[in-house]
Amino acid sequence: MPQNPNFDLLLRNARLSGGRGPQDIAVRQGRIAAIGPGLAGTAALEEDAGGRVVLPGLVDTHIHLDKSCLLCRCRDAGGGLKGAIAAVSRLKRDFTTEDVYERGARTLERAITQGTMFMRAHVELDPLVGLRSFEAMKRLRRDYAFAIDLSICVFPQEGMTHDPAVEGLLAQALAEGADLLGGCPYTDADPSLQMERIFALAVAHDVDLDFHLDFDLDPSWSHLEEICRRTVAAGWQGRVAVGHATKLAAIDEAALERMIALLADAGVGVTALPATDLYLNGRDVNHRAPRGVAPVHRLADGGVTVSVATNNVLNPFTPFGDGSLIRMGNLYANLMHLGPERFGGCLDMISTGAARLMRIADYGIAVGGRADMIVLDADDEVDAFGGIAAPLMGFKRGRKSFVRPAAMLMR
Repeated sequence: MPQNPNFDLLLRNARLSGGRGPQDIAVRQGRIAAIGPGLAGTAALEEDAGGRVVLPGLVDTHIHLDKSCLLCRCRDAGGGLKGAIAAVSRLKRDFTTEDVYERGARTLERAITQGTMFMRAHVELDPLVGLRSFEAMKRLRRDYAFAIDLSICVFPQEGMTHDPAVEGLLAQALAEGADLLGGCPYTDADPSLQMERIFALAVAHDVDLDFHLDFDLDPSWSHLEEICRRTVAAGWQGRVAVGHATKLAAIDEAALERMIALLADAGVGVTALPATDLYLNGRDVNHRAPRGVAPVHRLADGGVTVSVATNNVLNPFTPFGDGSLIRMGNLYANLMHLGPERFGGCLDMISTGAARLMRIADYGIAVGGRADMIVLDADDEVDAFGGIAAPLMGFKRGRKSFVRPAAMLMR
């Protein structure tokens, strides 16, 4: 280590978005202090990106750590959304805090080494599991803070209005450290009443909202318009998001344009969850199954804040997953027939746009911004996205948080 270094970190020869030549990035006290070619000065740690692509740490807006890695316990869930919910409902009676922590940590570590540095974990609360999963999430948030900012969203997966104890659990979790509140109206006996109570709780506790919504391909009914109306009535514009919204994939062009305008005017963000939505939707038509994923790139074109996220990993809802958000964005681009001209927009859905949906301050590679960065094994952003380039290393608040050596051929 040099004596009296100017910076905590100097990352040399970084290829940044926008096509400029290699740049150096200097970090001091967790913030980016300078960007430019051939920066003078010394640092406690100096790394060479070698002309590779450097992105801000990726943002996963929607994941269920509490029920990840359950395949070994329920390989015969029967398929479909109802089957998946029922399978996990049977299992979670026996969830312990240690069990949820261990499975969540396994998934979290995969995501970290794939470049994720911000994450919103949706955690089920109900009398079956109590606060056990929530307690595990709080431990994960603390233990992995060196590498990732973990935001905890508590929600009632199996309904709320039928049992007053559910609302009590949600309020208790919010008082004990939950960051925001979610909802799942389509599983409730009274969806509208659940939305009313969830909004009231959010306003009372001054927290953002993130709903599971419209998760099927029946265009004859929707809760999305009511969410937009309640958002405006509560003055919660820019603080509400919905995940899935797969009905948007089943409506006609005129209806889609109308919904885009409603969402944009209400400031409601939308997250597509390609792996789960592809796996669970359209099963009734076998080989003619539709894509069943919300066309969020169309929403983004209309001014809606959007993201693409993981949702589930290795469980009955999604028996796949390695924690790679770049792979998830790539999957979305594939199924939506998006070519290289849209790759930048797809990257935005797992980085800048996703950060906007989560209201992350000072996000991005800019002077004064958070020094949260990943180095990809590629020297071109389009190739990195198209080829699902592996992250080689990451820096959280300017400190190296993971390393994945590049593959080598041994001739």
